[in-house]
Amino acid sequence: MAKKRVVLTFPHKLVDQPITYHLIKDYDLMVNILRARVTPKEEGRLVVELSGDEELLDKGMNYLAELGVQVQPLAQDVKWHQDRCTHCTACIPICPSQAFTLDRQRMTVSFDKDKCIACELCLPVCPYKAIEILF
Repeated sequence: MAKKRVVLTFPHKLVDQPITYHLIKDYDLMVNILRARVTPKEEGRLVVELSGDEELLDKGMNYLAELGVQVQPLAQDVKWHQDRCTHCTACIPICPSQAFTLDRQRMTVSFDKDKCIACELCLPVCPYKAIEILF
Protein backbone atom coordinates (compact mmCIF):
# COMPACT_ATOMS: atom_id res chain seq x y z
CA MET A 1 0.00 0.00 0.00
CA ALA A 2 1.44 3.37 -1.05
CA LYS A 3 1.05 6.44 1.13
CA LYS A 4 1.48 10.18 0.49
CA ARG A 5 1.06 13.18 2.76
CA VAL A 6 0.16 16.18 0.67
CA VAL A 7 -1.22 19.69 0.85
CA LEU A 8 -4.13 20.24 -1.53
CA THR A 9 -4.94 23.82 -2.49
CA PHE A 10 -8.33 24.25 -4.16
CA PRO A 11 -9.26 27.27 -6.28
CA HIS A 12 -12.44 28.96 -5.00
CA LYS A 13 -14.47 27.53 -7.91
CA LEU A 14 -13.77 23.95 -6.73
CA VAL A 15 -14.43 24.30 -2.99
CA ASP A 16 -18.04 23.11 -3.28
CA GLN A 17 -17.15 20.05 -5.42
CA PRO A 18 -17.07 16.49 -3.95
CA ILE A 19 -13.39 15.96 -4.72
CA THR A 20 -12.46 13.83 -1.70
CA TYR A 21 -15.56 11.71 -2.37
CA HIS A 22 -14.24 10.94 -5.87
CA LEU A 23 -10.78 10.09 -4.51
CA ILE A 24 -12.42 7.54 -2.24
CA LYS A 25 -15.12 6.19 -4.55
CA ASP A 26 -13.43 6.31 -7.97
CA TYR A 27 -9.82 5.65 -6.99
CA ASP A 28 -10.35 3.47 -3.89
CA LEU A 29 -8.08 5.69 -1.79
CA MET A 30 -8.16 6.10 1.97
CA VAL A 31 -8.22 9.81 2.80
CA ASN A 32 -7.12 10.88 6.25
CA ILE A 33 -7.71 14.63 6.66
CA LEU A 34 -5.00 15.97 8.95
CA ARG A 35 -5.96 19.62 8.67
CA ALA A 36 -8.52 21.64 6.70
CA ARG A 37 -9.28 25.26 5.93
CA VAL A 38 -12.22 25.44 3.58
CA THR A 39 -14.53 28.43 3.27
CA PRO A 40 -17.24 28.82 0.61
CA LYS A 41 -16.21 31.05 -2.32
CA GLU A 42 -12.60 31.22 -1.09
CA GLU A 43 -9.47 29.18 -1.74
CA GLY A 44 -9.48 25.93 0.25
CA ARG A 45 -6.58 24.00 1.73
CA LEU A 46 -6.46 20.40 2.97
CA VAL A 47 -3.55 18.58 4.50
CA VAL A 48 -4.23 14.91 3.85
CA GLU A 49 -2.64 11.51 3.97
CA LEU A 50 -3.69 9.46 0.96
CA SER A 51 -3.11 5.72 0.87
CA GLY A 52 -3.98 2.91 -1.48
CA ASP A 53 -2.73 0.98 -4.47
CA GLU A 54 0.23 2.86 -6.01
CA GLU A 55 -1.28 2.91 -9.50
CA LEU A 56 -4.63 4.20 -8.22
CA LEU A 57 -2.84 6.76 -6.06
CA ASP A 58 -1.06 8.07 -9.15
CA LYS A 59 -4.37 8.18 -11.04
CA GLY A 60 -5.92 10.10 -8.14
CA MET A 61 -3.04 12.60 -8.24
CA ASN A 62 -3.62 13.03 -12.00
CA TYR A 63 -7.34 13.57 -11.36
CA LEU A 64 -6.51 16.36 -8.91
CA ALA A 65 -4.08 17.99 -11.35
CA GLU A 66 -6.63 17.86 -14.18
CA LEU A 67 -9.18 19.60 -11.96
CA GLY A 68 -6.73 22.39 -11.15
CA VAL A 69 -6.01 21.39 -7.55
CA GLN A 70 -2.46 22.28 -6.56
CA VAL A 71 -0.71 19.34 -4.88
CA GLN A 72 2.43 19.78 -2.77
CA PRO A 73 4.20 17.13 -0.70
CA LEU A 74 3.75 17.89 2.99
CA ALA A 75 7.44 17.34 3.73
CA GLN A 76 8.30 20.48 1.75
CA ASP A 77 5.86 22.58 3.77
CA VAL A 78 7.20 22.07 7.29
CA LYS A 79 10.62 23.41 8.07
CA TRP A 80 12.55 23.12 11.32
CA HIS A 81 15.39 25.62 11.56
CA GLN A 82 17.83 23.58 13.62
CA ASP A 83 20.26 26.50 13.79
CA ARG A 84 17.61 28.62 15.57
CA CYS A 85 16.62 25.88 18.01
CA THR A 86 18.05 26.22 21.52
CA HIS A 87 16.59 22.85 22.60
CA CYS A 88 14.37 24.50 25.20
CA THR A 89 11.84 21.63 24.75
CA ALA A 90 8.76 23.91 24.59
CA CYS A 91 7.61 22.03 21.47
CA ILE A 92 7.85 18.54 22.98
CA PRO A 93 4.67 18.40 25.13
CA ILE A 94 2.52 20.32 22.63
CA CYS A 95 3.25 18.07 19.61
CA PRO A 96 0.37 15.56 19.20
CA SER A 97 2.22 13.40 16.66
CA GLN A 98 5.51 13.27 18.55
CA ALA A 99 7.37 14.72 15.56
CA PHE A 100 9.56 16.53 18.09
CA THR A 101 11.50 14.27 20.43
CA LEU A 102 14.09 14.79 23.11
CA ASP A 103 17.32 12.85 23.46
CA ARG A 104 17.58 12.98 27.26
CA GLN A 105 21.24 11.95 27.38
CA ARG A 106 22.34 14.82 25.14
CA MET A 107 19.37 17.07 25.98
CA THR A 108 18.78 17.83 22.30
CA VAL A 109 15.55 18.15 20.37
CA SER A 110 15.11 16.43 17.02
CA PHE A 111 12.37 16.68 14.41
CA ASP A 112 10.89 13.89 12.25
CA LYS A 113 9.12 15.38 9.20
CA ASP A 114 7.37 12.10 8.46
CA LYS A 115 5.49 12.26 11.76
CA CYS A 116 4.54 15.93 11.47
CA ILE A 117 0.90 16.65 10.60
CA ALA A 118 1.38 20.43 10.22
CA CYS A 119 -1.09 21.20 13.01
CA GLU A 120 0.82 24.41 13.83
CA LEU A 121 0.55 23.94 17.60
CA CYS A 122 4.34 24.29 17.90
CA LEU A 123 4.46 27.69 16.18
CA PRO A 124 3.23 29.89 19.03
CA VAL A 125 5.17 28.01 21.74
CA CYS A 126 8.59 28.24 20.08
CA PRO A 127 10.24 31.42 21.38
CA TYR A 128 12.96 31.28 18.70
CA LYS A 129 10.73 30.79 15.64
CA ALA A 130 12.58 27.58 14.78
CA ILE A 131 9.51 26.02 13.12
CA GLU A 132 8.03 27.36 9.93
CA ILE A 133 5.00 26.20 7.98
CA LEU A 134 5.35 27.04 4.30
CA PHE A 135 1.82 27.00 2.88
